[in-house]
Amino acid sequence: MTALLIALGAMVGAPLRYLTDRAVQTKHDSIFPWGTFTVNLIGCLILGGLTGAAVSSPVYALAGTGFCGALTTYSTFSFETVRLTEQRAYLYAAMNITVSVIAGLGATLLSYSAFQAMS
Repeated sequence: MTALLIALGAMVGAPLRYLTDRAVQTKHDSIFPWGTFTVNLIGCLILGGLTGAAVSSPVYALAGTGFCGALTTYSTFSFETVRLTEQRAYLYAAMNITVSVIAGLGATLLSYSAFQAMS
């Protein structure tokens, strides 16, 4: 049952990542990977909220592991950072790492704290 929930969540998260990435990236002329940054930030917000709300295991499997696992992408974040360094865009590469990690941790902590305060 858990594997099915994860698969169902991933079926929604993966296409949503693609659509969000394309929609966000087309609005920016910058080489900074705004699309990946956006989906990873959204995933951090959701995972922090799920953890703060202490949802049940089936809900966490569906929304956390399945949906957020497919929505977010560490491999693309890594690839895009390497690609930026290959293009000698060192500042953007450093910004991608720094801003993504700080914003991701901040978003997770913010939503975790908000849901903890509400429960």
